[in-house]
Amino acid sequence: MRGASLGRIAQGLWAALIGPDDRPVIGVTCSRRSGWRIFPLMRLSVAAAGGRALRWDEAQDVDLDAVDGVVIGGGDDISAELYGGELIATSRVDPERDRMELAVIRGALERGLPMLGICRGSQMLNIALGGNLDQDAYATYGSSDPTRTILPRKTVQVAADSRLAALAGSEPMVVNSLHSQAVDRLGEGLRAVAHDPSGMIQAVERDREPFALGVQWHPEHLVYARRQRRLFRGLVRAAAAGKARRPHLEAVDAIEA
Repeated sequence: MRGASLGRIAQGLWAALIGPDDRPVIGVTCSRRSGWRIFPLMRLSVAAAGGRALRWDEAQDVDLDAVDGVVIGGGDDISAELYGGELIATSRVDPERDRMELAVIRGALERGLPMLGICRGSQMLNIALGGNLDQDAYATYGSSDPTRTILPRKTVQVAADSRLAALAGSEPMVVNSLHSQAVDRLGEGLRAVAHDPSGMIQAVERDREPFALGVQWHPEHLVYARRQRRLFRGLVRAAAAGKARRPHLEAVDAIEA
């Protein structure tokens, strides 16, 4: 039975990849070092949600007028200079990508494009809206499990009254974890909507248009899990609404359970 279920999922994902070209277009920011292996997972996740992904790993690739939504992907730590902090010596940063993604987020907000931030992308969304980061989150939250893995090993609790819960359910969610930094002071218009048992913020969402959700884990590595696919579905549904000049949040809230 389980094999048959996985087979149906695989068939559905393949069908999504070769879908029609009138699907909402989603720009996906990636690392220049690791984008070659991460973007195929992003492309699959976006396609499974009904969208079509474009890869952006350099500023010259970015064209916000050619897309209906944006994924800010994961990768290296974010330079502390962006929010007035001091760089930790062990951090590996990519200042060029930092600048690119700040410009993408600000441009997306100006154009009213929906966004999904993943790991580093969630943190960058927070910084772009005036928040900051805890650079050494596992030192601050000593009881949090620091294991770095793409496998689902960390349990997070989702706020029951959040849009994240409406999309993916309010039951405890088991996710993966590859980060060392975490959201600290929240940016304007953002709300913390998931925490791990230690209290570390694991997801944020915007409380107004345009739709924006940031998660500290990597749902693209968990595309086999329905709850994780629904995060991309929320983004693509918001992108389709924006393309039709309809409100994002109303469209996302209308997604069937």
